[in-house]
Amino acid sequence: MSKLSNKERMKIPRQNMPEQDSLTRRNNFGEVNLGFTEELAKMEALRCIQCPKPTCVEGCPVGVKIRDFISLVAEGDYLGAAAKIKEDNMLPAVCGRVCPQEEQCEIKCIVGKKNEPVAIGRLERFVADYERDLVGIRTPQLKPKTGKKVAIIGSGPAGLSCAGDLIQMGHDVTVFEALHELGGVLIYGIPEFRLPKDIVKAEVESLKKLGVDFQTNAVIGFTDTVDELMANGYDSVFIAVGAGLPYFLKIEGENLNGVYSANEFLTRVNLMKAYLFPEYDTPVFHVKDKNVAVFGGGNTAMDAVRTSKRLGAKNAYIIYRRSDVEMPARKEEIHHAKEEGIEFLFLSNPVEFIGDKDGWLKGVKLQKMELGEPDASGRRRPIPVAGSEYIIDIDMAVIAIGNGSNPIIQKTTPDLQYNKWGNIVVNEQTMQTSKKGVFAGGDIVTGGATVILAMGAGRKAAAAINEYLKSSN
Repeated sequence: MSKLSNKERMKIPRQNMPEQDSLTRRNNFGEVNLGFTEELAKMEALRCIQCPKPTCVEGCPVGVKIRDFISLVAEGDYLGAAAKIKEDNMLPAVCGRVCPQEEQCEIKCIVGKKNEPVAIGRLERFVADYERDLVGIRTPQLKPKTGKKVAIIGSGPAGLSCAGDLIQMGHDVTVFEALHELGGVLIYGIPEFRLPKDIVKAEVESLKKLGVDFQTNAVIGFTDTVDELMANGYDSVFIAVGAGLPYFLKIEGENLNGVYSANEFLTRVNLMKAYLFPEYDTPVFHVKDKNVAVFGGGNTAMDAVRTSKRLGAKNAYIIYRRSDVEMPARKEEIHHAKEEGIEFLFLSNPVEFIGDKDGWLKGVKLQKMELGEPDASGRRRPIPVAGSEYIIDIDMAVIAIGNGSNPIIQKTTPDLQYNKWGNIVVNEQTMQTSKKGVFAGGDIVTGGATVILAMGAGRKAAAAINEYLKSSN
């Protein structure tokens, strides 16, 4: 069957991934997408026409050899395919689930010019899960020890990716994590139904097996500064602390009880396991049979509103000031949210939260918007419609309009260069900061972005750190 002509391959339809029924899944935190079977994976892999110049790789921030791993899937060599992916990506089970392939590798797929693109992300997930379930996550051979030590601040996708590359290059690597669990946004930000935490923990364990040293409850800037790390024997530092400072709407009533940032709400539910109450007695607003509104249109907003539905919300709203066309969330997440009964209020902007005499949230005043000319983001600018205010009853609000950089590193490392948003300025080719031996990447540099872009920055930094360490012998 692998001898099919390209014409025959192009006739194979894109394979649908099995998933939980929407009426069932909105009442549990089990994974929505259930993954390909072997049969589906092979059939999907056969859709790849094995381009001489695979343009899909150009769209992958970590440079996975996509054509090669898909060829191995088509041949039934799933373990070989997993090994091929991990030459460039140490977190394939994570990326196969949460990366926006439709905007990166798949949008570059030649098959997608006339038909639907090859489901690269779903195949990546399949082989990663196959390896983990059959033989456990295998680790690569390491180069001889160099005697050099690197400190990585943050155990999110940028930090983990950088650590995986550097340890394989022979350097000693210590990852400092502020929280009590490892994984950064993968643990505290993304819900169980999109990314099971056991998968993140398995990927972290594979890095531990390689020799990466992880230190939790270490808030660099307080426990140690960057300068103190360098003075204590580390030859280089990679800052990958993410963008963990939530933005707020700055409207009247935002201090009422029942108003959360998405960071706090998702951290309580995901990291502190409020979704398993009362087994885990983590306080989170009691949303059962209540009205919940989430403000924002990105993936974090989708995560928050779908989480509230699973916690028992009577009505769960997405309130977004633009139209559905401008929403930055993944189309798959929007589709799943609609299937699960989430209500979308487009072209509506909050102007005031309304509370009762005891300080509890009871409603929100919204103003209707219309779209004008595109702004700096390329999306049409929302313009208020005079006299169009209306009120809806809500018991809880979650603000999911983005995040800024945590100021702790900035306050304790003044000789780093920052931009006006508080992000660290780097050389985009090497991720080198203005401070000798210090590199940075991920959301602390770009602002809030995707997991795979952060991983790409981690890989780029690892290569540059390796060159720096070699030149400083």
